[in-house]
Amino acid sequence: MSTRGLRSITVRAPGKVNVFFRVGALQDDGYHDVASLYQAVSLFEEVTATEADDFSVRVTGPIDASGLPLDDRNLALRAAKLLAARTGTARGAALTVFKRVPIAGGMGGGSADAAATLVACDELWGTGLGRSGLLPLAAELGADVPFALEGGTAVGTGRGDELSPALAKGTFHWVLALSDNGLNTPVVYRALDRHRDEHLVDLGRQPDLVKVDTAVLQAVRVGDAGSLAEAMHNDLQVAALKLAPELTDLLELGETRGALAGIVSGSGPTVAFLVDSAQTAAELRSALTRGGVQALTVTGPVPGARVLDG
Repeated sequence: MSTRGLRSITVRAPGKVNVFFRVGALQDDGYHDVASLYQAVSLFEEVTATEADDFSVRVTGPIDASGLPLDDRNLALRAAKLLAARTGTARGAALTVFKRVPIAGGMGGGSADAAATLVACDELWGTGLGRSGLLPLAAELGADVPFALEGGTAVGTGRGDELSPALAKGTFHWVLALSDNGLNTPVVYRALDRHRDEHLVDLGRQPDLVKVDTAVLQAVRVGDAGSLAEAMHNDLQVAALKLAPELTDLLELGETRGALAGIVSGSGPTVAFLVDSAQTAAELRSALTRGGVQALTVTGPVPGARVLDG
């Protein structure tokens, strides 16, 4: 079916880096309490929703998406169907996802797709929920989806989906080192639990409830990259490095070539290097590229899901 002449809405939503990520003890229900500081960065997914009788999704863009499911396991498709079900609309949408955020890279690309889809379909169908009405649906779809909707810099607690905005001043410069191999988030969590069990004597018991360190919040509040570099932390990093040992060399390479600090973003394997300026970012990106690493420069914070003017 041709989509020419049919109305469509395009929305872009950002990927994110986890500047800080603390994981509490494994709970009886198999989940962990987490405390995160998210920052939305200028690497965007774009979703175009076009009028249709039913639901479909296709994926384009520079990222190899051949392994992505295009059925109900696809988060964008689930987002469209959830919105339709909740608002009682009988309309459908043909979704086109333009991917720039790595798949299974710890940067919330799938969550950005879901957030963008909610905004696009709400606009396309005239269901009128708006951002505040979409937030509960976003939380149902996944812990990172509400943040992709809101953007900026925010503290995530609980399962990561209970968001409160964090005051952030200025612009932070990041170099993202991408990996060809994704890491599965549940596998990374299980590796962390094993690591903690094996080193219980040294590490001690983990608290059930965790929070974001004050030093991190203070660093973003004043816009001080040097302070933020010292305060960044990710509990999942030790597990990601066990599963992908080559990331250790990558972190070392970045930190010897001008990065203030490097951190595995979320469950990895994307590594985010914080630098002090756009010039340093460009130089580090070149050094990483020469070393055979695919790298991008981005800035943060940026806004969440937004409709692009046609």
